[in-house]
Amino acid sequence: MSVELGIIEGFYGPLWSWRERKQLVQALVPHGYRFYLYAPKADTFLRRRWDEPYPQETTVQMADFSNFCRKHGVRFGVGLSPFEVFNDFNDAAKEALAAKLAFLDGIPVQELAILFDDMRSDTPDLAARQAEIVHWVAERSSAEQLTVCPSYYSDDPVLDRVFGERPSHYLEDLGKALDPSVRVFWTGEEVCSREISPGHLQRVSEALGRKPVLWDNYPVNDGDRMSRHLHLRAFTGRPAANKEHLAGHAINPALQPTLTGIPAITLAQSYEQGPEYQYGQAFIRAAQEVLGKELAGQVAEDLLVLQDAGLSRVSRERRLAMIESYSRFDHPAAREILRWLAGDYQVTDEMVQTQ
Repeated sequence: MSVELGIIEGFYGPLWSWRERKQLVQALVPHGYRFYLYAPKADTFLRRRWDEPYPQETTVQMADFSNFCRKHGVRFGVGLSPFEVFNDFNDAAKEALAAKLAFLDGIPVQELAILFDDMRSDTPDLAARQAEIVHWVAERSSAEQLTVCPSYYSDDPVLDRVFGERPSHYLEDLGKALDPSVRVFWTGEEVCSREISPGHLQRVSEALGRKPVLWDNYPVNDGDRMSRHLHLRAFTGRPAANKEHLAGHAINPALQPTLTGIPAITLAQSYEQGPEYQYGQAFIRAAQEVLGKELAGQVAEDLLVLQDAGLSRVSRERRLAMIESYSRFDHPAAREILRWLAGDYQVTDEMVQTQ
C-alpha cells in the first residue's frame, strides 16, 4: 500500500503562471503525484474577494488546466477560502457561495477543499458552525471529493497566539460533526513540522475519527524569513510508516515551481524505499533528474548558501559570482535562482496580512 501524493498550491506570495503549473504536473506524474489543489493565497477571488466572480481570462485558463490535469491522470481541485464566513453565514453569504460553487462545477473541479485556515474567529461553537457550512457546500457541489482545512490545523500554539485561542476539544468536535466522507487537512505538530511521526498521526486520526490528509509545509518558503531561503534538500522526518495513518500526503510547494520538483521527487522515493531511503542520495538523483547533471552539480555546490545561509547572509561578491554562474545555464530552474538572488521572491509581512 502506498499513500496518494499531491500538490496543494497554498502559499502566500507571487502567483505562478499556468504554464509553470503544467510543467510541475508533468514532472511529478511519473512519481505518483495524483492530485493538484489550486489554492494560492494571492488569488483574491478564492479568499478575500471570494464572493466576486472570476475574470473571464482566468476562467478559461483554469478550465484549460483542469482538462490538462485530467488528461495526465491527475485529479484537479480548488481550495476555496470564504474569508471568515463562519462568523456570519447569512443569506448574502449563502447566495455568493452558491454562485461560486456553480462556477467551480462548470470548470469543472473533481475535488473541492474548503479552507478555514489563517482566519480569526470569536465563534464559541466554531467546529459545529464550520461543519454546517461544509455540509451545506456538499449539498450544492458536484465535486467527487470534499476536504476541509480546520482553523486550527496543527498543535502549534502559534495559531492560538495569532488567531485567538482554539475552542476546547475543537478537533474532536469537528471530527464528530463532519460526515465521514469529508477529508481533513493537518500539518503536524507544528505549522512547518520538522518531523511527522506515526504516533502523532495515530493520535490525530483518533481525535478526528478518520485518517487526516497531510498538508506538508515543506518545501514551501513563503513569509518574510523563509522566502530568503530556497528549500531544495530532500525530505526527512516523514517515515514511510506514516502511510498507514494517512488518507493522502500533499506538499505545499516552494515559490519556485521548477525547483519544487527536487524535494517533491524525494518524497515519493522516501515512501517507495522505506527504511532504505537515504536523503542525501535522494537529493542528488532528484536534482539531476530536474536540472541535468551540470546544473545539479552547481546547485549542490551552493546548497549551503541557497538553503542554509539565505539571501541575508550572502556577500555582494558571492552574489555576483552566483549570478555569473547561473547566467550560464538556459534552464528555468537557473532563472528561478537568478530571480531569487535579485529579491523577486521576497514575501513581505504585508503580503501575508493582506492576501
